Amino acid sequence: MKALNLGSALVGWLHQQWLRRGLWAWIMAPFSLLAYIVLAIRHVSLRSIAANSPRAPIPVIMVGNLYIGGTGKTPIVIALLEQLRAKGWHPGVISRGYGVQAGADALTGCGTIDAARFGDEPALIARESGVPVAVHPNRRLAWQALLKHYPQTDVIVSDDGLQHATLMRDIELVVQDTRGVGNGWLLPAGPLRDPPSRLRTVDALITRLTRTERAPPSKGLAPKELEASMSISGFKQLTSEQRLSPSEFLAFCENKSLFAYAGIGAPERFFVDLRTLGLQLQRTTPLPDHHTFTPTTLCAPQADIVIITSKDAVKCEALSDSKIWVAQVHSTFSDPYFADWLDARLNKIQTALH
Repeated sequence: MKALNLGSALVGWLHQQWLRRGLWAWIMAPFSLLAYIVLAIRHVSLRSIAANSPRAPIPVIMVGNLYIGGTGKTPIVIALLEQLRAKGWHPGVISRGYGVQAGADALTGCGTIDAARFGDEPALIARESGVPVAVHPNRRLAWQALLKHYPQTDVIVSDDGLQHATLMRDIELVVQDTRGVGNGWLLPAGPLRDPPSRLRTVDALITRLTRTERAPPSKGLAPKELEASMSISGFKQLTSEQRLSPSEFLAFCENKSLFAYAGIGAPERFFVDLRTLGLQLQRTTPLPDHHTFTPTTLCAPQADIVIITSKDAVKCEALSDSKIWVAQVHSTFSDPYFADWLDARLNKIQTALH
C-alpha cells in the first residue's frame, strides 16, 4: 500500500507541475516540441487512412479529452446516453477497454458484464445505462461487432478515442474538468495529448463540475461550450439492493468510522465530494486509476463503513462485505437545449448517410 500511495503522490505532483509553466515544463519543452511534430505527421497519415476505410453506416459521436488521465468522461457518457434514449435513439457504445487483453474479435455485451474482461469503464456504462457495448482497441472492429450483435443500434458513442484518427466520426465532444488545458503544452512538458487549438475543430466542449467547483474562464476555443454538473445522488450497499439518499446515508453513518477508497483519475475530488455532504471520513485511500481490486484491497477492520466509487464497484462483485457502500453519481447539463441540439444534428447526419 505504501508503494501505491507513493505512486499516487508522484502523479499528483506531476499534475501540479502541469498547471504552470515552471522549471519542469521548461526542461521538458523540447520533448513536447518533438511530440507536436510527430503528432502532426501522424494525424495527416491516419486521416488519409481513415478516408479510405469503411465508416459506420450510422452516426458516430466521439467523447474524448485533451488532458491526459481522468477528466470525468464516463459520467458524461452515461448522461449523454440517457438524453439520447429520451429522444428516441437506440445508442451503443464502443470502447478500447483499458487493460483488456484483446483477441481477434471484439467483445460485446449489455447490462451486467465482467469488468475483468471488458474493462471497468465499459462495465460501468453497460450497467448504469443499459445500452450495449463493444470493446476492442481497433474501433472499426468494435463498431462492426456492435452492429452485428445489436442491429437495433442507430447511433454509436465512442468512449474516448479522440486521438484515434482512423475512426470516422460525425460529432466530437471534448470533456474537461476545472484544470482546463493546464499550462497549454503537450506531454511531457504539459498534460495535453493534443494542442489547445484542437478545440476549435470539435463540436462542443463540456466542462465537468462537482458541487464545489467553478468552471475555468472560457477562452472561446470551441464552437459550443456548456457545463455538466456531477453530484452524488445516493448510496447503494454493495451486497444488497439497499439504497439510501445522501441525507439518509448521512444519518446512517452517524457515530460510525468511515473509510473511503477511490481508484479513479482524480481520487481527491471524490473525497472532497463526500466531505461536502457532511460525511466525516477517518481515512481516505487514493489508488491508481483502473486499479485492480483484490479481497485485501478494501480490508479495513477498523472501519464501520467503507465507501467506494461506482467505477470501482464493478470490480468488487466477488466481495461479500456488507459494510461496503457505493457512492452513485448523476450528471446534468447546464444547457437545457443540449439534447435538442444533439438530436437535430443526428437527424441531419442520419439523413445524409441514407
